[in-house]
Amino acid sequence: MALAEGSTIPAFTSVDDAGQTVTASTLKGTWTVLYFYPKDDTSGCTAEACDFRDNVARITGTGATVVGVSPDSIKSHVKFKDKHTLPFPLLSDEDHSMCEAFDVWKQKSMYGRTYMGVERTTYIIDPTGVIRRTFAKVSVKGHVDAVLASLTELGATA
Repeated sequence: MALAEGSTIPAFTSVDDAGQTVTASTLKGTWTVLYFYPKDDTSGCTAEACDFRDNVARITGTGATVVGVSPDSIKSHVKFKDKHTLPFPLLSDEDHSMCEAFDVWKQKSMYGRTYMGVERTTYIIDPTGVIRRTFAKVSVKGHVDAVLASLTELGATA
């Protein structure tokens, strides 16, 4: 199950698509929409990323930033970000440590085969590093609107 609302985000260290180190403390000081997705350039992940891209001005208008995370490499993230003109950082979690810490690395099944993968999940994190909203098992359609409504409800302001 995804991390509970009201809990502090776990410690982590990752690298973004620009080669910058990002840690839990890096996210402090601003509202953050941290979304975990399975794989760059797949249909659902592309639709989700592009929906965040198309609404990034509305999100940043609340004072929040968007950060995506998947197990893909930095090289894959750069290609994905460039292809779709994504205006927010993508964190690489090739060793799955961040996905495990945020409890989104799950056993999944497809066509009768089980495997480990990312369960699409979004966290809204307040400026103190506390999870204020959790969206587990995200359905892409309408998700960004739900995130925006939550940011407003939570009082995120620029």
